[in-house]
Amino acid sequence: MEENESKKTAKSPTKRGRPRKKTEGLGDTIEKVTTATGIKAAVDWFSEQTGIDCGCDARKQKLNAIFRYRKPECLTKAEYETLGGLLSKNVIRTAEQKEINTIYNRIFSARVEPTNCGSCLKGRIEELKKVYNTYDGTPTI
Repeated sequence: MEENESKKTAKSPTKRGRPRKKTEGLGDTIEKVTTATGIKAAVDWFSEQTGIDCGCDARKQKLNAIFRYRKPECLTKAEYETLGGLLSKNVIRTAEQKEINTIYNRIFSARVEPTNCGSCLKGRIEELKKVYNTYDGTPTI
């Protein structure tokens, strides 16, 4: 009986039925801890009462950017060569964005789609530049 109960709870992502957001970095981890301990609720209440922004979201984003948990896959030689021509461009066309997204999705195990949001695309390109600049030419299997 106990085994059946553990199987049921293993399938449900959270107590409230919402899927859990994957932790991207240190900022997300700190947010989860402060939420679980009640600190976030107290800070949110204080912010509402005083009208002073606590800066939690900006701090979370900054910490996530600096201390990311995901480790990207290595670039293939063909991907490296493709990115070499694309990353320095000022204007990215639709077909080029598809190439960037294909490479991004593979190396970061993501599922991003083409976007009209310039800052979203810029963020992806910045992440790809970091990987591109660390490429050592070792072939991947």
